[in-house]
Amino acid sequence: MRFDNACFIISRMSSEPQATSPPLPTDAPPQRVLRQFRIVFNAVKTHFRQLEHESGLGGAQVWALSVIDSQPGIGATSLSRALDIHQSTASNLVRSLVERGYVSAAREGADRRSVALRVLPAGQEVLRRAPAPLAGVLPNALATLDESTLLRLEQDLGRLIAQLDADEAAGKIPLGQQ
Repeated sequence: MRFDNACFIISRMSSEPQATSPPLPTDAPPQRVLRQFRIVFNAVKTHFRQLEHESGLGGAQVWALSVIDSQPGIGATSLSRALDIHQSTASNLVRSLVERGYVSAAREGADRRSVALRVLPAGQEVLRRAPAPLAGVLPNALATLDESTLLRLEQDLGRLIAQLDADEAAGKIPLGQQ
């Protein structure tokens, strides 16, 4: 599910109360938490817009470019692990970056099967223009939280995801994917 679709669903959830439940007061816990989700989504969306405006690339592309820059010679499989995305999604990101002249992909190694990725000068220029954090504001903020907070958040969001009956495969699609 695209980020825009997730925002639409959340806004629809808040604007169309269930027919079986009365509207909640604005200070009720579900309403307060919904507002918190909106704050998070809007912070992410604002950063992605700024990234795209200043660098010319979407958030997922900038993040991939920054990982390739920090790990010259990385392959698509390792890139997918670094970004925690599906292999095919990483391959699509790489293909786009190569086609636009930001990354080179050269066969290396004894058997010539592995492809090594390197940032080209045009890609370096994109990274220079892109506002930090290059991985995005949400991964950056999550990385600053202590382990007990992250574990609690993971458990609570797991319960919410189960309640939504959401497709967990969507977790391998970057929010900033165009």
